[in-house]
Amino acid sequence: MLIPVILSGGSGTRLWPLSREHHPKQFLPLVGEESLLQDTLRRVAKLEVAGPLVVCNEHHRFMVAEQLRQMDVTPSGILLEPVGRNTAPAVAVAALAAQQLAGAGEEAIMLVLPADHMITDVAGFHRAVSVGLKEARAGKLVTFGVVPTQAEVGYGYIRRGQGAGPGYPIAEFVEKPNAERAAHYVASGEYLWNSGMFMFSATRYLEELAVFAPAMRVCCEAAWAAAQKDLDFTRLPIDEFSVCPSDSIDYAVMEKTASAIVVPLDAGWSDVGSWSALHDSLPADAFGNVSRGDVVSEDSVGCYLYSTGRLVATVGLTDHVVIETKDAVLVAPKARVQDVKNLVTTLKKLGRSEPSLHREVFRPWGSYDSIDGGARFKVKRLTVNPGAKLSLQMHHHRAEHWIVVEGNALVTCNERVFSLSENESTYIPQGATHRIENPGAVPLHIIEVQSGSYLGEDDIVRFEDTYGRQGTNT
Repeated sequence: MLIPVILSGGSGTRLWPLSREHHPKQFLPLVGEESLLQDTLRRVAKLEVAGPLVVCNEHHRFMVAEQLRQMDVTPSGILLEPVGRNTAPAVAVAALAAQQLAGAGEEAIMLVLPADHMITDVAGFHRAVSVGLKEARAGKLVTFGVVPTQAEVGYGYIRRGQGAGPGYPIAEFVEKPNAERAAHYVASGEYLWNSGMFMFSATRYLEELAVFAPAMRVCCEAAWAAAQKDLDFTRLPIDEFSVCPSDSIDYAVMEKTASAIVVPLDAGWSDVGSWSALHDSLPADAFGNVSRGDVVSEDSVGCYLYSTGRLVATVGLTDHVVIETKDAVLVAPKARVQDVKNLVTTLKKLGRSEPSLHREVFRPWGSYDSIDGGARFKVKRLTVNPGAKLSLQMHHHRAEHWIVVEGNALVTCNERVFSLSENESTYIPQGATHRIENPGAVPLHIIEVQSGSYLGEDDIVRFEDTYGRQGTNT
């Protein structure tokens, strides 16, 4: 049984402001109409595989489930990490889940893929996977090394050993080099970029983990044994998982095992790890500019220009990045985009919300966009997905006015349940128990005007919730 394991973690710093901590790049349509996660799922769907195992952050669970639903993909499981512990523990828990899925007498082969990579040559990817599958069935632990196209200082490298191929023993793993050393690596023909993609049997991975990181395996087994089902998710308990050592697959296993091999991958790969990498991965116009959204450029060359709504106009820019979102604008030379993560760190120290949240915040029922606000009021646009409903709730400090602008709403206000159509409105008094539902087949759009002494998202008491949420509005 071949089981894709999709690692959907990440904090969303390097592609800020489009990517945020609570809405990182794997959920964004950066290279096409679908998100990077959906692109990854579509690549593996053409292989003969079981439903994917997705490992993700607690905060991202409903985005993962919704993007799977949009593709009509039924996962083998969605595993929720209560805290991040790097890739080695995530894959260990996935290996335990894969063994359970395969059952007795069948070997579970795991194809481990980050959710946020881009591959343009899907057929080339499938050929490499076919090679890796043969090696994994023979007991090898496979990593895929990308054939380099340039001297890149942003990636780690793998030096392949002697062999006839198509899989090679690994001579050494090398950390990110400086420019001179990277040029030497590429010229030698012996080095491949470390892609962070792997293939091995669940049993072999756990065996090697027991040898080289025994404490990690013990913690992961304890966490898996105590895991709880919650709707479509499997929750790992924080007490058992948080004490697990944090380490990558490379450091914990691949650099130590004698069974590791590397399979070259020449398939138009990019980790989409910076704005300059995204620019280099997409078609440019005659002036070397890559533009998306409402963009007008004059005498600008080699730029990446992105608008989510407002007009972005540039004059005389060379090799710059300009990213516009509803609540932030980034302007930076392409040569400095690796420093965006430092900017995000600074914003966090200043107590800003922009590193974590977009102005439009996604929830399991849809989203809300904070359009305007002041000392005692806030205006939001709510989008409620077809068939979805908000929790039955109450606010201590605010009242709300709802105006339906598109679709039909089913409204609960205390003991009264009634329908609202387009251009109709209602008032929810402070302290009233209330709920919005979308019984229709199209998205429901509502303008919500809040008024009161306190308008924070934590002023909420839930009485009933379809999505198993407790506490604040998460």
